[in-house]
Parts: sequence; structure tokens; C-alpha cells
Amino acid sequence: MFDYRQYKRGYFMPPVECNDWVKKEYIDKAPIWCSVDLRDGNQALVEPMSLEQKLEFFKLLVKVGFKEIEVGFPAASETEYVFLRTLIEKNMIPDDVTIQVLTQAREHIIKKTFEAVKGAPRAIVHVYNSTSLAQREQVFRKSKEDIKKIAVEGAKLLKELAAKEEGNFAFEYSPESFTGTEPEYALEVCNAVIDIWEPTADNKCIINLPATVEMSLPHVFASQVEYMDKNLHNRENVIISLHPHNDRGTGVADAELGLLAGADRIEGTLFGNGERTGNVDVITLAMNMYAQGVNPELDLSNMPELSETFERLTQMKIDDRHPYCGKLVFAAFSGSHQDAISKGMHYRIENDTEHWTVPYLPINPEDVGRTYDSDVIRINSQSGKGGVAYVLEHNYGMIIPKKMREDLGYAVKDVSDVNHKELTPGEVLEIFEKRYKKYTPVFKITEVHFRQIDGIQTTVTIEKDGEKINIESKGNGRLDAVSNALSEYFNHNCDICCYEEHTLNNKGSESSAIAYVGIVSDEGKEYYGAGVDHDIIRASIDALESAMNRSLEKAE
Repeated sequence: MFDYRQYKRGYFMPPVECNDWVKKEYIDKAPIWCSVDLRDGNQALVEPMSLEQKLEFFKLLVKVGFKEIEVGFPAASETEYVFLRTLIEKNMIPDDVTIQVLTQAREHIIKKTFEAVKGAPRAIVHVYNSTSLAQREQVFRKSKEDIKKIAVEGAKLLKELAAKEEGNFAFEYSPESFTGTEPEYALEVCNAVIDIWEPTADNKCIINLPATVEMSLPHVFASQVEYMDKNLHNRENVIISLHPHNDRGTGVADAELGLLAGADRIEGTLFGNGERTGNVDVITLAMNMYAQGVNPELDLSNMPELSETFERLTQMKIDDRHPYCGKLVFAAFSGSHQDAISKGMHYRIENDTEHWTVPYLPINPEDVGRTYDSDVIRINSQSGKGGVAYVLEHNYGMIIPKKMREDLGYAVKDVSDVNHKELTPGEVLEIFEKRYKKYTPVFKITEVHFRQIDGIQTTVTIEKDGEKINIESKGNGRLDAVSNALSEYFNHNCDICCYEEHTLNNKGSESSAIAYVGIVSDEGKEYYGAGVDHDIIRASIDALESAMNRSLEKAE
């Protein structure tokens, strides 16, 4: 059955219009980041992490730069209890990192949580209860007053136990299933909790607004957040936190618009791991800021290492198209895209190395530990002449003449198409060399001698069908003289239409030169060759030799 009529909108709009967030253009500073990988992310895994794996993951989160890390639900799991005690007793929590623990708003669970967190240098105790209409009616079967009382009693107990225990505690409250709660009722409950905690500038509390299940377009969530931002008691001493999930595929948008609407903090996970369709992806959020020139205050400069560690510890697979970190997110197979990227890279070098504006690449792949040769220009049957030329230039220092690129591009596409595979830079080089370097199926030039008499006179010795033949001619320059000699002997046009050269490396006397030569045949078709030698004249002659051989071979 696929009947849309069984569904209706389960969210509630604020009682007043809350659209000020739309006047803001972009997020101009990083939020307070709180990783919930070790709790929310871990409980969503098919096989939750072991103690050793959680310890390694904790170190990874610290290395990335998270200053708040939710480490678990210690009252509900022995593994999480032991993990928390290990962090505390082995002094593994850095001085600038605050751990966070989760507890339901139930007396015995709250008490056990405080026992578990004893001795922590700093801890956020996060208490929650569900407030949505569906949960009140179907799960708890309690009135609004009854549900609010659960939150109030939990808040009182947190304050009472924190006063008795040694430690530096901060409090957080979540009206779980906030997105399915009437905003004015969620506000009533949160304000009741705030009034009990009486936060100050030196001891702020956190009100966390979770999109436990995404139920609306992101702009609706932003309006709900703005309503809370404008109406919470003691707002200057309250940190508004968001905890978006991704049921509608818009968790990142919820978080971004929620920040525009007044939120100060984000709870999320690396790569969006979490229940059902996942939590909000902190990496995408942070990199979106980075790509617009805003410091995300997280170090994501080694994305390959981050991805490998995450996949190994969680046994989750990061999608190849995952924003910023997927294996293919910087890859360009399309010819037009490759050409634009190649031209953009050259423009940047020539005009503005301080800023990144390369087409099709929102960020410089090198910023996150990726490389151009294996990550950006990828060659297959969809690739174009610009991409092929870029691969040869970036990997081997060859600057292919514009007139030659089309011929080379088609040759590479044909190989990829026939073999139904992507080609490596090495395979592209192999195609180039087989087609253009020392291509001599008809003849070989074995010797060339020049005399400067009335221009340049030359004697060219060729080997054809096992026989050596000397050919004499003259021209305006050395390459022109050799071209005339070949044209006269074979009675075949050999007019040079393209000639370019450059150094391949910079090792003084050991430098090699590469020359590219294009000729026009009797039929008006262009043929190309390339030559590499320490002597640029010899390299040019080798290039002409290959081009003429190809032209003669096609004429036979």
C-alpha cells in the first residue's frame, strides 16, 4: 500500500511569526561543537564499539578539536560506565575538554549518573524527557502538567546532587522530540527548568532543542528555534543547542538555519552517523563554513586519516559522494568540467594565488589532505582534451599545445571506451608515448647533418624497408630543412602547422627538452608527434619524424 492520505503534518508552528533569521546571509562564526559520536552515534551501530575502540575514538575527537564530547549514557550501560571511569581515573580528559553524560529525568538514573561522573574535572549533565504530543498521548499517557513535572523534578535533583558532589558541573536540558511539540508548550517546560537552575554568566545552562525526528522543512525548524530564542527566560545566560537528526535528509540545513535563528551550539557526529538516517554531519557543517571563509575551529586537514579511522572503528562505510570527504567528491570525469578546472588552476597561478575561485571545486582539495593527481582530474571515456592535458602537465610536466589536445583527447577516450575503465595517469602517459614518441612504422631518421649555406642545407639519413637513404634539401631553419627533405622524398606534404617546446625538468645540464610538432598532410588532416632529448633540435626532429610517419601510414 502506498497511500499518502494516512499521513499528516506532525509539527506545530510558533504562535507568532518568527522570520528574522531569513535576513541573515550566512553563518559568521563557529558554534560551540559537541560531539555525540560516542553516545548517539555509538548506540546506532550494528556492533557498538568496544572500550578500546571508544578510547581511540575519544582521542580522535580531541585531536580534531572538540571541546565538548558526550561520552555516553553511563547509568544504562556497563561498557559506557567503565569507559567513563577509565577516562576519569586515567586522567585522559585534557584540561580544555568537557565531557558530557546523558540521563533520563528519572531519580535513580540521575543518581547513578552522578556516581559515574564523580571525579571528572568538568562535566555537563544532560537530562531529558519527551514532550511531544505523540509521546504524551501514546507512550506516557500523561497531561502537559505531568510531563512538565517530570522535567522540573529532574532539574531540581540535578541541582541538589551537584551541590553535594565535588566537581565542576554544568546542566543541559532537552525537551526530547521538540519538533513534534507545540512551541509554546516546549517554551513553558524549558522556562520552568531554567527558573530552577538560575543560570549565571559564570555558570550558564544549556537548553538543547533536538530534531529527534525531522518533521518539517528547515525553515519551519528555524522559526521554532527563533521563537525559543526570543522567549526563553534569562536568555543571556542560556546556551541554545541544536541536535538535528536527518530523517528528511535536511539535517545540515536544519542546523544552519537554526544557527541563523539564534542557536549557539551544535550536537552532531562525524560523517552524520546516528540513528535511522543519522545525526547532523558536523564535518559537512564545518566545511560549509570553511568554504565561505569562516574558521570552523575544527581541524579537518587530514580527511583521509579521519575517514579511515572512522570506518575502521565503526565498521560504517562513508559514501563515495559524501560532501568534502567522499572518494569522488573532487573528481571530474566530464570533459567540460575538466577543462574549466584546468583553466581555473592556471588562472589562479597567474592572477590570484591568495584566493580560491576554481570552477567546480568549492575548496582546494589539498586543504583536506587530498591530491590533484588521484582525486581531481580523473580520466575515462567521458573525459575531454583539457582533462587529459591537465593530467600530463600536473603529473609529468608536459604542456600539450592547444592544437594537439583534441587529437590526444580522442585517442585517450577511445582506449577508455574500448576497455570500459578509468585510466591512471601512467596509462595516459603510455598512450601519449605510443602515439607520438618514436612512432616509426614507415621510416626512421638515423642521422642528420646541417650546413649553413644560403640558409640551412641538410643531409637526412633515413632507414626504410631495411635500406639507408640519404636525402638532401634546404630550408629557412633546421626543422624546416628536414621537413622539406621528407616532403620531397616521399612526395607527401609535410608543412608544419604547430611547433612548441619546453624544458621537462630543471637539473641544469641534465635537463631534457620536449618538442611537439604538428604537420598538415595532402588531405589537409593534421598529424602530431613529440620528441624528448637533451638537444632541442634532436627532440624537434624526433617529433617531426613521428608526425610524418603517422601521416604516411594513414596515406598508405
